[in-house]
Amino acid sequence: MNRIDKKFKELKSKGKKALIAYISAGDPSIEKSEEFVYALEEGGADIIELGVPFSDPLADGPVIQEAGLRSISGGFNFNKLAILTKNIRKNSDIPLVVMVYFSSIICYGTEKFVDLMTEIDVDGVIIPDLPYEEYDEVLPYLEKTDIHMIPLVAVTSGERVPTLVKNAKGFVYCVSTLGVTGGSSGFDSRIDDFIKTVKANTDTPVCIGFGISKKEDCDRFNKSGDGCIVGSAIIRVINSSGGNAEAVKDFVKSLC
Repeated sequence: MNRIDKKFKELKSKGKKALIAYISAGDPSIEKSEEFVYALEEGGADIIELGVPFSDPLADGPVIQEAGLRSISGGFNFNKLAILTKNIRKNSDIPLVVMVYFSSIICYGTEKFVDLMTEIDVDGVIIPDLPYEEYDEVLPYLEKTDIHMIPLVAVTSGERVPTLVKNAKGFVYCVSTLGVTGGSSGFDSRIDDFIKTVKANTDTPVCIGFGISKKEDCDRFNKSGDGCIVGSAIIRVINSSGGNAEAVKDFVKSLC
């Protein structure tokens, strides 16, 4: 069984919701990224999302953009992602999801990318700039593996929601607000009805991301969703603490 599926099954049996923690892989180094993964897990994160930096990330706000640029400046690439994840797998069985832009996959080679994801033993991929109508660029390769393609849906998806989630695996990533990650302008007023619509169209767990930065945000979606995704807030703690893993662990504990 895919680790993501196993984790949600375990959480459901305990009446708990998932905390999915995002970091920008390679910021400030792969060694520190590995350290952060263990800190996140020890703090209570259930799933780790590793962001592959890209020069023009359409979904990422300033905090993640800056982290990505630092990672790129440090020479991060798919080969270093492989080193990072293989090292993590020596010490942890936590579900790993890779967030990557399709432009990076095209440059690397789609089949080669899926082969790499299989080799490094990740459990899911998120490709935010790949429209549903172009899933066939990647999905036929992924379907030969046990790796899930995680779909993103937004309040603006409207009547497309049933189509976007009908074959969803792992979890559905619900975008809580218009705009990019790390926003502080509040959640979209339609978000609660939107989550209900998504859940009415899929049995796959539904998790909420974008703009979630504190325990109160997680609590807000505790009843309506199956988990929350936190990214920019974690990177802010990494930056403000000078890369202190204990501070990262403590912050994740505060979210739980």
